[in-house]
Amino acid sequence: MTEGHRVAFQGEPGAYSEQAAYAIFGDDIEATANASFDEVFGQVERGEVAYGVVPIENSLAGSIHQNYDLLLEHELYIVAEHNLRVSHCLIAHPGVDRSEIRRVYSHPQALAQCAESLRDLSGVESIAHNDTAGSVRFIKERGERDAAAIASSAAAELYGMAVLEREFEDEPANFTRFLALATEISDTPQGEAKTSLAFAGKNEPGLLIRCLSAFALRNIDLTKIESRPIRGVPWEYIFYLDFAGSASEAPCQRALDQLREMATFVRVFGSYPRASAAWRAQ
Repeated sequence: MTEGHRVAFQGEPGAYSEQAAYAIFGDDIEATANASFDEVFGQVERGEVAYGVVPIENSLAGSIHQNYDLLLEHELYIVAEHNLRVSHCLIAHPGVDRSEIRRVYSHPQALAQCAESLRDLSGVESIAHNDTAGSVRFIKERGERDAAAIASSAAAELYGMAVLEREFEDEPANFTRFLALATEISDTPQGEAKTSLAFAGKNEPGLLIRCLSAFALRNIDLTKIESRPIRGVPWEYIFYLDFAGSASEAPCQRALDQLREMATFVRVFGSYPRASAAWRAQ
């Protein structure tokens, strides 16, 4: 998409988010590591980087709710998406045997994606860490020879660690969907497009079905719907919606106009090229 730009991601070098950044923007970017998702959003919003790349959902572990909330908190637009095949490795110090492992560190999402495999490691404690690649660096720097990490093979190579087991995830069809964020909305996407938005309305019977009917009446495919609590308003929710098509297309425009008539709040995060479906991305 662009050359030479700085692209922020969460995690240490070797993280899956870094891989997604290169997959979306190419090898000529400067990928910059950040400790948290908040920092990624903040850097993009302040103009310190051109883009940010964050995960939004995983095919096994589900949605990353923090990033849904951050989308609403920041004035950013979605300009691209990518479905990354995530293949985890069990990583330890060179020379360490699998039977010696007593603790396994990784990001909570990675631990969830490997839950069954972890249960097969008898007597091993799972410990949440803020990053997959960072967990490899953590056990290396601390010299923990009775600990392992779950991360990518690239992270193992980067930090000079050994792969004890490849494809450690419970299900081979393990994909994470990443979003690319920018301060300006992208041009009308060419080819197949997807649009993401959020909406809310008065808590009354039939509201959600009436809002969704704006798309059903026009045969617009809804690819994702997610609800999140509204902070400070107990039992009230905001809905995040993805649909196939661009907001610039006439049927989609009419659906959005109808949605605005029924909802009290509508925010379109952008239209962008639709990534290949996970089962076709292998």
